[in-house]
Amino acid sequence: MPINLWQGDWQGRIPVGDAHQRSREVVRPTGGIVRGKFPNRKTGRMVHHEGLLELDAIYLFETSPRIVRYSEQPERINFPDDTKLRRYTPDFELILDSGEIILVEVKPSHFYQKEDVRHKLDRVAEHLARSEKPFVVLTEETLRQEPRLANLRWLYHQLPRISPTYEAMRVGLERHGSRLPLPFKEAITLFAVNNIHPSSLLVAGLLICPLEQPIYHDTHLHINEENGNGWFFIKKTHGF
Repeated sequence: MPINLWQGDWQGRIPVGDAHQRSREVVRPTGGIVRGKFPNRKTGRMVHHEGLLELDAIYLFETSPRIVRYSEQPERINFPDDTKLRRYTPDFELILDSGEIILVEVKPSHFYQKEDVRHKLDRVAEHLARSEKPFVVLTEETLRQEPRLANLRWLYHQLPRISPTYEAMRVGLERHGSRLPLPFKEAITLFAVNNIHPSSLLVAGLLICPLEQPIYHDTHLHINEENGNGWFFIKKTHGF
């Protein structure tokens, strides 16, 4: 059964949401895969996920400052496999802050290690490389690094229902930045006068904190001095 992880009236940054038609629809869901919808704050609409690993990927997409937008089941690709022409649909399309577009397959490692699955994805990667389209396979080894994943899930759920604009966050940081670093709980009070929550500054890449240990209200937040770069990588070799 599909599940909806959002409760209440969602007022995103783009309330109407982007129009998106998935290139592949699940006609008759079968098996034990948990399917559901998740509020995509970066496009203002619900995004579909198939399986809990895709859901984990979505949490990372949502909290990564490098990923500006993302969509599920973006396009259907025809690729050659010896003498045959086969079809494939990526799980996600990511648009980075650099403007680069990356196609993503989310696959549990025990499936990715199967010869037929790996053969197919290798042929897809070769085909997309000829078209200069970056393609990456993300497994639980990348997505479920702890305590990073738990930290980012917690952080996502601290975000206000309506995100402040980047300009408003920049102004708030200019006003109060001299008082940083500060514990998370003190930063909440500090930025509240500008109606900004520290979680928004973290997700925007304006503040950073260590993800190698659990985030608590006494975790110190620092100004990001890396010229707009994010504070964690999902797949560093691909720039996000």
